[in-house]
Amino acid sequence: MAERWLILADDLTGAADCAIAFGRRGRAAAVTWGTATGCGSADLPVLSYDADSRGLSAAAAAQRHAQCLRRLHDPDRILFKKIDSTLRGQPAAETAAALRHLKGRAEAGFAGTVLGICAPAFPATGRTTVGGRVQVDGRPLEEAEVWARDHSYANADLAFVLGTAGIRTTAVPLVTVRGPGFASALGQVAATGDVVAVCDAETQADLDRIAAAGLRIAAEGLRIAAAGPSGGLAPFFVGSAGLAHALAAVEARPALAPLRIASRRGGSLIVVGSLATTSRAATRKLAALDGVVHLPVSSETLLGDPGELAAAVARVAIAIAAGHDVLVEIAMAGVPDMALGPRLVHALADALAPLGAAIGAFAATGGETASALLSRFGVDGIRLVDEIEPGVSLGLTLGRLAIPVATKAGAFGDADSLIRIRERLRAVRIEGSFS
Repeated sequence: MAERWLILADDLTGAADCAIAFGRRGRAAAVTWGTATGCGSADLPVLSYDADSRGLSAAAAAQRHAQCLRRLHDPDRILFKKIDSTLRGQPAAETAAALRHLKGRAEAGFAGTVLGICAPAFPATGRTTVGGRVQVDGRPLEEAEVWARDHSYANADLAFVLGTAGIRTTAVPLVTVRGPGFASALGQVAATGDVVAVCDAETQADLDRIAAAGLRIAAEGLRIAAAGPSGGLAPFFVGSAGLAHALAAVEARPALAPLRIASRRGGSLIVVGSLATTSRAATRKLAALDGVVHLPVSSETLLGDPGELAAAVARVAIAIAAGHDVLVEIAMAGVPDMALGPRLVHALADALAPLGAAIGAFAATGGETASALLSRFGVDGIRLVDEIEPGVSLGLTLGRLAIPVATKAGAFGDADSLIRIRERLRAVRIEGSFS
């Protein structure tokens, strides 16, 4: 079985929470973005790449994924197309780009048929798939807060969603996933031609079965490819971190040696850019703690008041230098204008960029927030080390800075998540150990 993976995601937090599934199980794993030169990507067993396509149109997202695949996808890497567990962004167009990429190789003799194994469920965070439809906490995705705030499709039926990009799908219901003939059923689906099998999953055990069967098919496809041009299968996986954890568990290795770094005096910088209710509740609880300096920064300040913004940055610098942890919150009053999000994040990143060298550790909610700040700090990758909780990855920055970093998708976690992140970052930066 091949030990090399390429995870291609549409945002940074998704790229990280899939890669850490492998990192926790004995595989050297890193997430990177941009030119992908900062972490020796060619030598990594698990490379996760943030294509930064969440906010693009379907056509632009597909084009970017095609470019990334041509540059990063070596023939001996199994492809994991990470999609958002609540279908944000352009998962259909991006999955279609992956299918076309693999089909191009098939036509060149790599394999005969392309099989996508799609299972976006992430039960640890309440995301499941039943009857081919995504659910959140047992209710239809269409009723969830995240759908009301941001969705790209008319409904959350995966056959419909993927069909918008011309992808042919076959439903694989729970009774088949849990049955004794599941692996054979996947093979029968593949025999029908280029197709994506949409697999139901309610529990991690369901995902474990999907991963085990899918990897058997992937191993056979790679074996045939190594033997030379012929028929066979070119499989790839489509899902979120739940499926990544299942795949990583199939081939778990002995734990890597604990990573150690020099301790740092500067405090942690924690930035909340997500508008999710969960993230804002966690912000309020963390802000109430002693030793945390809370700085809400309004959209008006970020976009039109350089004097007020400079004063806020000065407060951050003083607090960080004194060893205090600083919580910076992008505050949007009333009904938020989602179109302003990228401008606000990049304005904050530009303002905080000079403070990078003084920060002892960094955390952010929201992939766009994390990637914007880290890039301005001169960071171009993260070596993944551990998972603080489901969907919250811990690692070491790569590039101009080497500091502990935690990333969290905005809608993941609970009201105490930021407190747990702050405590773990504080321990790492003071003790100099990720263990």
